This record gives sequence, C-alpha cells and structure tokens, in this order.
Amino acid sequence: MKLTAIIEAEGDGYVSACPELDIASQGDSIEQARDNLREALELFFECASAEEVKQREVGQGDRSRLSGWKARFLGRWKKQ
Repeated sequence: MKLTAIIEAEGDGYVSACPELDIASQGDSIEQARDNLREALELFFECASAEEVKQREVGQGDRSRLSGWKARFLGRWKKQ
C-alpha cells in the first residue's frame, strides 16, 4: 500500500495527514509532524482489523473525502 504524507504549516506548528487512511497528527517542526504521523500510522496498523483498514482506504476513484481532512483534523486539534 502506498501512502501519502501531507504536511502544512498551521499557526506555530505543522499539521500532517495521511489522506488515504484519514489519519492526522501535528508537531512543532516538519520533522516532528512527520514522525508523529508515522507513529500514528504504525499504531493504527497494529490495532486496526483488516476490515477497518479496508473501510478507511480511499480508492483511486474515491477522492471526495480527501478535501475535508484538514478541516476535520484542525477542528479536533483546536479543541484540545
């Protein structure tokens, strides 16, 4: 499975996301955001069932939910 990491500056930090699995993280630097996303993905794959992985996967023809990842993540992140 090929995964994408998107990292964008947000305020004083960085937001990182894997849009194919709808998983996101953050960090104070680009490297920290990338490493935190990698850790979140590792934990997801350790804990998720095969059904959950398949359910979250975005196929080549299903890109509609990719556009909302940042708004969803930022909404959760700012509430913390």
